[in-house]
Amino acid sequence: MNRQEKEQAVARQIAELPLLSSSATQLLALGGTADHGLAEIVRIVKHDAILTSRVLKVVNSAAYARAVEIHAIDHAVSLLGEDMVVATALHEAAGLLLAKRLTGYAAEAGELWRHNLKTALAAKLLAPRARSPVNGELAFTCGLLHDLGKVVISDYLEQTAGKIRQAIEQGRFPDYLAAERAILGIDHAEAGYKICRRWQLPTPLAESCRHHHQPAAAAENWQGLLYVVHLADIVAMLSGVGTGADTLQYRLDGDYERHLELDEAGLNGIMLAVEREFAQVWEIFC
Repeated sequence: MNRQEKEQAVARQIAELPLLSSSATQLLALGGTADHGLAEIVRIVKHDAILTSRVLKVVNSAAYARAVEIHAIDHAVSLLGEDMVVATALHEAAGLLLAKRLTGYAAEAGELWRHNLKTALAAKLLAPRARSPVNGELAFTCGLLHDLGKVVISDYLEQTAGKIRQAIEQGRFPDYLAAERAILGIDHAEAGYKICRRWQLPTPLAESCRHHHQPAAAAENWQGLLYVVHLADIVAMLSGVGTGADTLQYRLDGDYERHLELDEAGLNGIMLAVEREFAQVWEIFC
């Protein structure tokens, strides 16, 4: 299969992806807006019996060590918060997709979801450091989705991981993204953008997929958010949670300092806080 045929195959696979559940779509869409409250999230969850059951299971899990079992969904949502409800809904709706083995990246099953979740936690913690206002819940959701495109293009990158790493080391490609484009005519960032459009997700979620490695290329009104996601992605990889062969094979945009108030001590604090939160919530989804 040549490059053009691979690009066409990727496009067909994106077009054939099953749509998300109505509840997951509504929650992700809600997260893309600034003006909403927990009552709207409760309303969406209540209309989905499976999601209601899953949310109650999460809030009563050992990870949260509740002294009293929670039975009311209103109470459960208020205790978990918007970010964990959205993560639960996405895991319920697309868990099999996000947990698939990424053979093209030499990544085992579950590594993508693990990386995305850690990126999401880092993004929420980094959001208050942005010089322009960035909503923490939105940053979290963007982190959950940012590497979505890998689930599609991985199948067309089989047997390339070692060659790509070697080519980057030799200076033939600036990063893994450029290598993906050279091989397939599309990279995982653009593929993720197209999946978001296929699922009719809000613009900031699509843009976070498209520009998380190159935040300066995003529209100016999204750059604060995109630099948060960009740095969160690096934080997750630095902590040892990547997606296989491409881990730390991307450039850090040094201009992040213009968008975030963050020194070395602050970054170290963020990394420690991410580790603590990840240790608590990972067992819910593994």
